[in-house]
Amino acid sequence: MLFVGLDDTDNLESRGTGHLARQIAAALAADYELLGVTRHQLLLDPRVRCTRNNSCAAIALEENGNADLDDVLRRVRAMMLDDFQPGSDPGLCVARKVPGAIVDFGRRAKERLVTLPEAWSLAESYGIRLAGLGGDRSGVIGALAAVGLAATGEDGRYVLVGTCRELTGLQPVEALLAAGVVAVETADGGAVTEGLVQTDKLRPARRDGRPVAVVEWAGDHWEPLKLD
Repeated sequence: MLFVGLDDTDNLESRGTGHLARQIAAALAADYELLGVTRHQLLLDPRVRCTRNNSCAAIALEENGNADLDDVLRRVRAMMLDDFQPGSDPGLCVARKVPGAIVDFGRRAKERLVTLPEAWSLAESYGIRLAGLGGDRSGVIGALAAVGLAATGEDGRYVLVGTCRELTGLQPVEALLAAGVVAVETADGGAVTEGLVQTDKLRPARRDGRPVAVVEWAGDHWEPLKLD
C-alpha cells in the first residue's frame, strides 16, 4: 500500500486540503487503485497555527511494490504547487512501508505539540520522503502525521471512497455497501443490515483499514456519525 499525506495547502478564502487531496487522488487513480482519501484530526490548541480545524489528509493507493516513490512525489508536488494558495505552508509526504515511529508521531500529533525539527529528523532517520512546498513548510508535520495515522487503519474518516459521495438522501443499507462501504454498524459494533440511512455528506470511519459507516437510530432512519 502507498500513502500520500498532505497538510496546510489552503487559506481562509480557498478550498480545503481535503478538496485538493481528492483532485490529486483522481489523477493518481489513472495509474494506481485508489483505496480512498481520509481526513485525520490533529491537536486543537491555540498554539497550533492552522487555517480551520487542524486536520490533514491521506491518500491510500494499492500498488504492486514497484511504484517509483520519487516519481509519485514529483507528480504530487507539481499538482500542489500548481494549486498553491498565498499564505499556506504546504507539506507533502509519500511512503510505502510506514515504520512504527511514524505511526507514533501521528498519534502524538493528535494529543500534544510536535515540532518541525522532529518531523524532519524522523523522516530522515527512516528514509521517508517529506517535502515542504512553501511558506514556513510547517505543513510537513501534518503530512507526516497523516501517513502515520492512515497506516494504522484505525483513525480518521473517509472523504472519498468508492461512489459514496454520489449518494444523497435516505438510502437502504444495500446502497451503501454497493457504493464502497464494507459495513454499516452502530457505535458499539452492532451490525446494521436493514433500514434507511441518511447519506448526505456520508463520511465512513476508517476501521481495520476499511470504510465503515457508523450510525445511530434517529426514530425512523439511521443517522451517520462523523468520527475521527
